[in-house]
Amino acid sequence: MSRIVDSIYNIRLLDDLARKDTVIHRIHPVPKLLATIVYLIVVVSFDRYEISGLLPFVMYPMVLILLAELPAKPILKRLLMVEPLIIGIGILNPIFDPRGWTTFSSIMIKSGLTVTTCLVLVATTGLDQIAQALRTIKVPSLFVLQLLLAFRYISVLIEELARMLRAYALRAPRQKGIRLKDSGSFAGQLLLRTLDRAQRVYDSMRLRGFSGEYHSYGKSTIKEKDLLYLLAWSLFFIAGRTYDLPAILGYLVEEAISR
Repeated sequence: MSRIVDSIYNIRLLDDLARKDTVIHRIHPVPKLLATIVYLIVVVSFDRYEISGLLPFVMYPMVLILLAELPAKPILKRLLMVEPLIIGIGILNPIFDPRGWTTFSSIMIKSGLTVTTCLVLVATTGLDQIAQALRTIKVPSLFVLQLLLAFRYISVLIEELARMLRAYALRAPRQKGIRLKDSGSFAGQLLLRTLDRAQRVYDSMRLRGFSGEYHSYGKSTIKEKDLLYLLAWSLFFIAGRTYDLPAILGYLVEEAISR
């Protein structure tokens, strides 16, 4: 039961971190979202054999984590949860590709950078504000609502599961887990309870005026500092994609030492 409570807490943790008040949290959600989109496009556009060119892009999530005063452990924990999937995708590369370990390393770096950046975006903006930013840049409302409701009400599903497990444990106090013969009816009951709870949630939303469009009352105006944030990071991303920044830095260091 404690593991289920921990799961609910972990789901809400990133959204709770978005309530902090730092220089990054005060940036308007739209420039932060656009900067993240530019970052993701640039990172995934690198060649599959590229490794050194990706290294400067570590700076973006690291700077945001430091300035936003985010705890590193929750970010790292969620990153590690995704990595087994990435390993499963790229583990066969060394067998079928002569430079397979290079492509495998590139995939791992890209996935680490993109997932970490998305987690930082949620932890510094909050899903409500991200949803509003998505609607501002004209993302279809159906997609935004699906994303928002899936995130919001996964905890409701977990709470229903916790209640059913508690009831099952009271009826079978010496039983560890759910018996195989009971698993089918248990899953069916969970589905029925979920559908019933979803209908009640929807009815409550309709009573409060929900009409299919998502509305949020957050930051309304984009200031000059927000545009500067977007411009500065976008220029850095484009420069990192256009030029070999590690090679340039190494050359400058070598020249400085030789003098």
